[in-house]
Amino acid sequence: MEIAFSPIRPDADTLVFAVPKGGFDALPLAAAPVLAAGAAAARFAGEAGSSFESFVEEGGKVLRVVLVGTGAGSDADYERAGGALTARLATSGATHAAVEFFGGASGGQAAQLAFGALLRGWRIDSYRTRQPEKAKPTLKQITLVSSDGGAAWERQAAVAAGVAFTRELVSEPANILYPESFVERCQHLEELGVKITVLDKAAMTDLGMGSLLGVAQGSVREPRLLAMEWDGTGGTTEKPLVFVGKGVTFDTGGISLKPGAGMEDMKWDMGGAGAVAGAIKALAGRRAKVRVVGICGLVENMPDGNAQRPGDIVTSMSGQTIEVINTDAEGRLVLCDVITWAQKTYAPEVVIDLATLTGAMIVSLGHEYAGIFANDDELADDLIAAGKAAGDPLWRFPLGDAYNKLIDSPIADMKNMGARYGGSITAAQFIKRFVDDGVKWAHLDIAGMVWADKPGATWDKGATGYGVRLLDRYVADKFES
Repeated sequence: MEIAFSPIRPDADTLVFAVPKGGFDALPLAAAPVLAAGAAAARFAGEAGSSFESFVEEGGKVLRVVLVGTGAGSDADYERAGGALTARLATSGATHAAVEFFGGASGGQAAQLAFGALLRGWRIDSYRTRQPEKAKPTLKQITLVSSDGGAAWERQAAVAAGVAFTRELVSEPANILYPESFVERCQHLEELGVKITVLDKAAMTDLGMGSLLGVAQGSVREPRLLAMEWDGTGGTTEKPLVFVGKGVTFDTGGISLKPGAGMEDMKWDMGGAGAVAGAIKALAGRRAKVRVVGICGLVENMPDGNAQRPGDIVTSMSGQTIEVINTDAEGRLVLCDVITWAQKTYAPEVVIDLATLTGAMIVSLGHEYAGIFANDDELADDLIAAGKAAGDPLWRFPLGDAYNKLIDSPIADMKNMGARYGGSITAAQFIKRFVDDGVKWAHLDIAGMVWADKPGATWDKGATGYGVRLLDRYVADKFES
C-alpha cells in the first residue's frame, strides 16, 4: 500500500475525514447534513479508532465517505485512527483513500495516522493460492491532505519497514525460515550500510559455545550467530549499544517434548531475534545517530537421536557449567553464550536482550505487557518510558538472591531452570549470571507479545512486530535527543 502526501485533495474513490473527539460542525461536502445525522444516529463522536461509513453523491459521482475518530489528538490517537481506517477499507473495494483533517492537523499528526494505517495493512499472503474475491485487499493508496507531512513520514516509514520485516520473519514457517535462511533474509541490510558478521557451527565450536551448541545438536539445521552493526556516528562512538535476540526458529522442546496441540505456534520462538533484526533495519533506514549492534543466536531445537538430554552438563563460552534439567528451557542457553560473545567482542556498556523466553510470563501478564528485568534502575525506567510512548508496553519484575539460589545445581555451577514458581524470574536470574560487572543489562521477556490471536489497533491476527518501535524509541530518547 502506497502512502502519499498532497496539499490538495486528489481524485480518489473514497474520502476520509479525521474527526477529533466531540464530533464536527460541518464537512466540505454538499451532503454534510445527511452525514452528520447518520453519524449521530450511529453514535459516532470522534473517539480514537472509531469510524462511520456512508455513501454520498458529490460532483456527479457516488463516493464512499468514512469518518475516523482521532480522539484527544495524541500521537497514539492518530495512530489508532489510521489503523481503524485500514481495517475498515482494506478489503472493502476502495482503492484510493484521500484523508482530510477536520480542524487541521500538523505534519507529524498526519504522518502518525499514515503510520498506523500502514502498520494495520500489513499481511502475509505468500502461501495463498486461492482466496475469495471479497477477502483480497483492494486498498492500494492513501493520500494525506497535508502540506508538511512528508518530512515526518520519512522517519515513520523507516520504522514501519522495520516492523514489517520483523512480522515477515516471525510469520514464516520453520521449513522456510531456519538459522541459515534467517541470515540470508538479513543480507539486504548491507544495502542500508549495516555490517554483517556471521559465525557458523565450526567458529562457535572453536569459541567454546557449548551452551548454544547443545541446544542445536539435535537438528539437521546448523546454528548461526548473526551480528548486524549500524554506525550512524561516523566512527566517533567506541562502545556500541548492543541488542541480543533469542532466535529459536522452531522449538519442539527437544527431548522434553512440548504437547502436540499448539506446537505449530513455536515457529515464532525466534521473535526476539526478529525484533532485533527489524530494529536494526528501522535504525539504519532512518540513519539514526547511534552505534548499535544487533546479535541473534539462531538455532532449531529438535528431539533427534543426537539431541541434548535432561541431565546433560554443558560448558558455556564464559566457562561456567550448566546442568540441563529441561531441554525446553533452551532460550536462556542460547542467550548466555551470545551475551558472552557480545561482551568479549564489543565491550558494550549497555546490553538489552529480547526473548520469547517463558510461558510463565504469559501466565503473569497475559498478552498486554512484556516483562522487563534489569540490573540498573535508570535503564529499566528508560525502557519502560520508551515502551509506553511507542505502544510496546513493559512491566518490571524483580531480581534477587532468593531467586538466584533456586538455580544452583548440586553437580554443576548452575541448572537451567528452577522450581515451578517464579519461572520467568529464575530464567532472568540465569541470564544475569553471564552479564559482566559494570555492564547495564535489561532482559525483555516478550513471550506474550510477538503473536496475536485477534486483531489489534495496528496489527491483524498473527505477528505483531513487538519490540521494534520500543528499541527505536529508546535510541531516539537516549542517544539522539
